[in-house]
Amino acid sequence: MPLAHRYALYLAPTGPWREYGSRWLGRCADTGDALALPPGMSKPSPAWTAAPRHYGLHATLKPPFRLRAGATPQAVDAAARELACGILPFEVELECETLRGFLAWRIAESDKQGQARIQALANAAVRGLDPLRAPPTPEETARRQPHSLPPEQQAMLAHWGYPYVFDTYTFHITLTGKLADDALEQAQRGIAAFADPLRGQTMAVPAISVFVQPEPGADFIAARHYGFDGTHTDAIGAGYLQGPSAP
Repeated sequence: MPLAHRYALYLAPTGPWREYGSRWLGRCADTGDALALPPGMSKPSPAWTAAPRHYGLHATLKPPFRLRAGATPQAVDAAARELACGILPFEVELECETLRGFLAWRIAESDKQGQARIQALANAAVRGLDPLRAPPTPEETARRQPHSLPPEQQAMLAHWGYPYVFDTYTFHITLTGKLADDALEQAQRGIAAFADPLRGQTMAVPAISVFVQPEPGADFIAARHYGFDGTHTDAIGAGYLQGPSAP
């Protein structure tokens, strides 16, 4: 199997958040299959969910990156295994909020412990996998519109290839793209119908996941989930962690 175009380390939602969120987006990241809405869920406009559907239901830990020269998919696999090893499972409480014009599940303001655990995990992911990352091309940097970013985010982009890491990182599970006011309100109502009953419950965080983008423009798919207990579960993209086949 050839190399994937890009690799990423994500947190894949669990429990009802995975079920409802994946069906809201209309795609299962583990299989690549289209998903039907469950009975009673209002159908979102495809335009609302196009952007998050492309990436699969997830929260970013290490943003998507191309492999640098000499780096291998096996090294990505090893780094993810090392990061997951020894982490104790934890839980977070989620709420649907607006972030930079889109809707996402974020950690509740009252869940300080969950925020701290996620922040530490994301920090470790960025540091742990960064030696495998190729520098962004000028075109990739330009798409981030660096001159429109505040200085701190510009510094993160220059050093880490992404503006939202460490002190500028915000955990979020994206549910829509950027929406205008009317569409935002409609999407909020649609999400509330299945998300409000989950208020006060906690989502288990027992693992981290490598996702891959097989080729430029392709949808991201899950490759492997790494349990904090040392186990792992393969998904449809697992072959992309093996590297290119021998000629």
